[in-house]
Amino acid sequence: MSKDRVNTSIQVVNGDEPERDDNDDEETTPMLSQGVRVSGGASFSSSVFNLMNAIMGSGILGLAYAMANTGIISFIVLLLLVSSLASYSIHLLLTLCDRTGLNSYEALGEKAFDKAGKVLVACTILIQNIGAMASYMFILKSELPATIRSFLRTETSDVWYEDGVILLILVTVCVVLPLALLPKIGFLGYTSSLSFFFMLFFAVVVVVKKWSIPCPLPINSTVSMESTNSSNSSSDCIARLFVFSSKSAYAIPTMAFSFLCHTAVLPIYCELKRPTKRKMQNVANVSISLSFLVYLVSALFGYLTFYDRVNSQLLLGYDNYLPWDVLVTTVRLLILMAVLLTVPLIHFPARKAVLMLFQDERRFSWFSHCLSTILLLVLVVLLAVYVPDIRNVFGVVGSTTSTCLLFVFPGLFYLRVSSDPINSCSSVGAGALVVFGVFVGLLSLCVIVISWAQMS
Repeated sequence: MSKDRVNTSIQVVNGDEPERDDNDDEETTPMLSQGVRVSGGASFSSSVFNLMNAIMGSGILGLAYAMANTGIISFIVLLLLVSSLASYSIHLLLTLCDRTGLNSYEALGEKAFDKAGKVLVACTILIQNIGAMASYMFILKSELPATIRSFLRTETSDVWYEDGVILLILVTVCVVLPLALLPKIGFLGYTSSLSFFFMLFFAVVVVVKKWSIPCPLPINSTVSMESTNSSNSSSDCIARLFVFSSKSAYAIPTMAFSFLCHTAVLPIYCELKRPTKRKMQNVANVSISLSFLVYLVSALFGYLTFYDRVNSQLLLGYDNYLPWDVLVTTVRLLILMAVLLTVPLIHFPARKAVLMLFQDERRFSWFSHCLSTILLLVLVVLLAVYVPDIRNVFGVVGSTTSTCLLFVFPGLFYLRVSSDPINSCSSVGAGALVVFGVFVGLLSLCVIVISWAQMS
């Protein structure tokens, strides 16, 4: 990332000791090049909210289903493992930035594998983030009209505010575009805090609604009478601690993608007020820990509400037993708003990747900034509108790009760039991270292929 691209305040080091935090020991701020230091203005709290917003997305709706297919204890162990590995991979990225003086994922790729590494990382970030944005837009196009109808308690009609495409274009122009045009990612701390509180409210409602749906689940006209009578008994209300089945393979990919935030880590690092490796690692640890708690609470109480009947998208399960429930409908709308507010945050690293591919180290230009922003958003909206199975298409791409960005690249770059002995703890940890990333990527790909085979 170039010094003009991040729009941070620049301070040239002339031999004087730079100002530092009292808690920052001997660590230095990230360096762009040749003694030029970066110091942004984003506070610790806004950086935490931004990173949590990058972490938490619509994946939270599938974690209860993952718990049902792994068991409570297995789920907690796996979630703790994946969150710890995500934090460790961020540690490797920040360590490389501290040692090399580089502060972008693309630059680390270039340092490790020359120009090819830079292009590979930029293309991976671009594909992953375009896929994520398009998938979120697809969710908005599909779910926003249904949510509005739930509020109005009306059937399908031809009015404009129940047309998914019109609503998608409207929220893109009125909400996403203005936020995406902001020059600094730190400005999104306010909207990111809203997004986090929406997710927190979702977790609270899941806990509250646990006591609104009795178990065994009541017979409802929307539920098949045959399936209900065959298994509607008190034995269905026993929480299982360990579960091993073919569906258990879905759990690890779901968890891994639920902690993907690495494309946003370094831009947030650059704009952190008086940044150091330790401070940014604290930001990451706080963000991952809070996300872990929200994930665990929502997954646990979602599972304890429906047990083995939990839906792969948790909110859909409430429609069968709490139709027209105002609180559930409100939560559905807030989750959509959280997804909407996540899109501009994902857009920042995607635009940076485009600019680094085509503009490289040129000075910041508002023309390039606005043009790339608009072109990316147009592409994303077109994909969401005209590709009917976009989630399946980008599921395959995401299973490879996500695991590369989350696990494979940090470990691989560390092994390539670091001068640590191959048998050192750091090198062994980086190697294990690469192996785990390859395993998760292949597992994700197999899960998606099996899902396609079952649907055909």
